[in-house]
Amino acid sequence: MFKNLNILIIMVFMTGLIASSSARQMHEPLSPGSQRLAVMVDGNDTVYLAFLRDIYVFPKVKFKNKKQEQFYWRTVRDVKKALPYAKIVSSELIRVNTLLVDIKKENERKKYLAQYEKEIFKRYEPELRKLTINQGRLLLKLIDRECNSTSYDLIKNYRGSVSAFFWQGIARIFGSNLKSEYDASGNDKIVERVILLVEAGQL
Repeated sequence: MFKNLNILIIMVFMTGLIASSSARQMHEPLSPGSQRLAVMVDGNDTVYLAFLRDIYVFPKVKFKNKKQEQFYWRTVRDVKKALPYAKIVSSELIRVNTLLVDIKKENERKKYLAQYEKEIFKRYEPELRKLTINQGRLLLKLIDRECNSTSYDLIKNYRGSVSAFFWQGIARIFGSNLKSEYDASGNDKIVERVILLVEAGQL
């Protein structure tokens, strides 16, 4: 990027100055509550472009008793704790699969994955151990939601190629079931509602 900018400055000095000034402004810190917007020039008009989040509208939650209300807000707390880790698992899985495409030899794949497992454990195990039992069990379900595959199926499909020990380690920590499936329209309906609201910034 800087190389291209230098070339522009050499070729067209004034244009380079404008680009440099614009680049500096892009890196200036924003004041609280403000945001940068893209613009589109249409003739003599400059139109600001803003991308808005989805807004979800659900019927108001009606609690039959205090126990139900406590369960709901405990679910909100647990989703906020566990969901980021489920998304990390999904992104790590994509990353590993992408890298494995370029590793043809089985012994090299095993060597890479062994090192990968060590790094994953070193990076995330201390944080995962801070989760409660319920948050850990929820995490296994959310992994199914984010990866469209249970932890058990991931182990089965990869047959040890990708971090079977990692998944088993999570299960051992929380004494949970690797076959836990996510049921967005059934048993996990409330969890799904909470997830959508959390992701939209409404909770």
